[in-house]
Amino acid sequence: MLLYSCFSSTTSSSCRLQGRFDLNGMHKAGDVVLGGLFEIHFFSAFPDQSFTSEPQQPTCHGFDVIGFRQAQTMAFAIEEINRNTNLLHNVTLGYRLYDNCNKLGVGFRGALTLASGQEEQIILDKTCAGSPPVLGIVGDSSSTRSIAISAVLGLYRVPMVSYFSTCSCLSNRQKFPSFFRTIPSDAFQVRAMIQILNHFGWTWAGLLVSGDDYGLHAARSFQSDLSLSGEGCLAYLEVLPWGNDPAELRRIVDVMKKSTAHVVIVFAHEGHMINLMKEVVRQNVTGLQWMASEAWTAAPVLQTPQLMPYLGGTLGIAIRRGEIPGLRKFLLQIHPNLHNHSNSYGNNMVRFWEHTFQCRFPPPPAGWVESGGVICTGEEDLESEGTEFLDLSNLRAEYNVYKAVYALAYALDDMLQCTPGRGPFSGNSCTTLQTMEPWQLVYYLETVNFTTSFGDQVSFDENGDALPIYDIMNWLWLPDGRTKVQNVGEVKRSASKGEELTLFEDKIFWNFQSKKPPRSVCSESCPPGTRMMRMKGKPECCFDCIPCSEGKISNNTNSMECTSCPEDFWSSPQRDHCVPKKTEFLSYHEPLGICLTATSLLGTLICAAVLGIFIYYRKTPIVRANNSELSFQLLLSLKLCFLCSLLFIGRPRLWTCQMRHAAFGISFVLCVSCILVKTMVVLAVFKASKPGGGASLKWFGAVQQRGTVLLLTCIQAAICVVWIVSASPLPHKNTQYHSDKIVYECVVGSTVGFAVLLGYIGLLAILSFLLAFLARNLPDNFNEAKLITFSMLIFCAVWVAFVPAYISSPGKHADAVEVFAILASSFGLLVALFGPKCYIILLRPERNTKKAIMGRGVVKS
Repeated sequence: MLLYSCFSSTTSSSCRLQGRFDLNGMHKAGDVVLGGLFEIHFFSAFPDQSFTSEPQQPTCHGFDVIGFRQAQTMAFAIEEINRNTNLLHNVTLGYRLYDNCNKLGVGFRGALTLASGQEEQIILDKTCAGSPPVLGIVGDSSSTRSIAISAVLGLYRVPMVSYFSTCSCLSNRQKFPSFFRTIPSDAFQVRAMIQILNHFGWTWAGLLVSGDDYGLHAARSFQSDLSLSGEGCLAYLEVLPWGNDPAELRRIVDVMKKSTAHVVIVFAHEGHMINLMKEVVRQNVTGLQWMASEAWTAAPVLQTPQLMPYLGGTLGIAIRRGEIPGLRKFLLQIHPNLHNHSNSYGNNMVRFWEHTFQCRFPPPPAGWVESGGVICTGEEDLESEGTEFLDLSNLRAEYNVYKAVYALAYALDDMLQCTPGRGPFSGNSCTTLQTMEPWQLVYYLETVNFTTSFGDQVSFDENGDALPIYDIMNWLWLPDGRTKVQNVGEVKRSASKGEELTLFEDKIFWNFQSKKPPRSVCSESCPPGTRMMRMKGKPECCFDCIPCSEGKISNNTNSMECTSCPEDFWSSPQRDHCVPKKTEFLSYHEPLGICLTATSLLGTLICAAVLGIFIYYRKTPIVRANNSELSFQLLLSLKLCFLCSLLFIGRPRLWTCQMRHAAFGISFVLCVSCILVKTMVVLAVFKASKPGGGASLKWFGAVQQRGTVLLLTCIQAAICVVWIVSASPLPHKNTQYHSDKIVYECVVGSTVGFAVLLGYIGLLAILSFLLAFLARNLPDNFNEAKLITFSMLIFCAVWVAFVPAYISSPGKHADAVEVFAILASSFGLLVALFGPKCYIILLRPERNTKKAIMGRGVVKS
């Protein structure tokens, strides 16, 4: 480790130490020695260094009982391993434990000493073979010190297993290749805290961190993981100052007071919290839910009657508690050796004894006895004192120390049990107790896997991190003023289930009047039917709630966008769910449909009645004179015209869409064809009544009349067949007219087909109208030209008005317009053509004679 200076002489070659560090420590010899770094004193003092004389060693003060207990736990674990015949058989473990005095410089000195040894001089005239001073190191307790020490020891691949360094940066295998730890990384602690936040719905929290590696790396991890989870935001992030900085602490507490966040997360050490809470108490900041990192979750110095009104109910992440059978008995056996202060416990035991019993060993400091001080005898009863040193109900860091020692022991045991020729090293070789190197132990540490007597599995992942598990603690403020830190759950990660959070909410003490978890959100969740819109310039957890537009819904309180309803659905009035769209078509159940249906049936009945009258009076002159066969055909076609209108009422189906226009077109062509032939017959009869015009009647016999009607009707039928085959009308769900309605309609399929159908009807109607108009001045007793002219005028007027009305009418109103046009034109033809005849037949029978018909009228020239 470059701590030796080498020189040669005529007799031998040797190396000597450049310098020797005066370190507080404990040691025990063994075949293999493990090192340890512990915080046995809180503070250290460095003397002035003028470099005019040899620099003096730093001194440590402020005895840390808990740190001393952790060091004793390592000594106990090694004693227990040495007694275990199933582990490291015939190998005795020793230890060298040094005090880091809570100072990087002192801890670094201890680490270099462990790696290099303290021998004053090493003779190099032999093979230089042998085991290193220590094979592995348990420590350090601080992330900052572990980073510095492991960065150097990692160069030589000296394994270092920490029991309390949590910085996530130490998981970087490139920088720290030989670093392991039995405490979970802060990365897992951060995720555990985020899981707790999510569990209680706390999306708005403040974060306070210490200004060292521990706090700053935790802050970065927290911001990153919280952002990735999308489950919350930080209201503020503040770095707690080192030492007592009243102005900065006042500013930080002011930020906490003004913030709407009711949850405060603190990644810092208990020293930071002590200074912070002084200002919190001064400003009387209550109503906050504190969340503690493992560094101060179990700090007794904060669990005081003065601070519990503020810190009561704190939820904290704590290192896994364990039980170490036999540790109490081992601790009770330690005693100072008054005759040999250089024993295995060193001066630390004397300082522990003096600290515990508030006494001094001889010779006491000047004035100690005079001021009433007690002299230590070394025979004081440790058990009767009842100090925190023997309170083993909450072993957490000590349990990690215990696991770290056993991890090194199991790795060493695996290495020594290697079968030659099957080893992992070059040439499948193994190592021996005399030739082993620290880097070889690193290989076995990476694969170590064992279970403690407490039932916890210990192994390391690819980053040197142990299987993570934390206890969740709650600070309970009892009615009598006492405090209790109780376990209310755990969070752990397993290979099968991933990260699991278990909370016993009924056990949690909430320091609020409601005795319930507080609400801590920047903006309340949006009600169903609204979406979130982030507030400009604020974190994503701060938002306004905007109602969803029509046709969109939101039943997710965290939705940034509203969801469009499916095609056949529409948003409810509350915009929280989709409902089937209202359907619209010309129905038999609505007033308009009922009215049109009744009118259609009425027209059909009237046609039937007129047909019955004509059949009954078929032998009367007025019926015979008006071409009874064509009249019967005309009445039947009008009946079909009335009935075809029913195809336009009701929900459109494929067959009704195909039939409605075909039936309408063919029925009206049949009707108009009959009128056209009727008109042509009237003209032919009148022409035949003149001299020399008899030949014209031969072209308008009964067969020719039927053939003409059939031919004209077949042309329309052919048009309909071509239309249906090439571009059939289809039912269609139209949502263009109304967004919240489905309008069922028939699309014509081919506009050209529909136009040709209507055009053909119009052509026949116009032709009939023109012929009837030409025959309007013929004698009344010979023809009904005037009635045909009037009927065709009504027919054409109705259908000319139909086209613009049909085009401009949406949905069911288009069907209603078409039905109305059918009914109006049908009634027009029925009344105009058959009304006068029925009037004569029924009301003026005296005019229904051949004489009356033949004797009236004068030919007009």
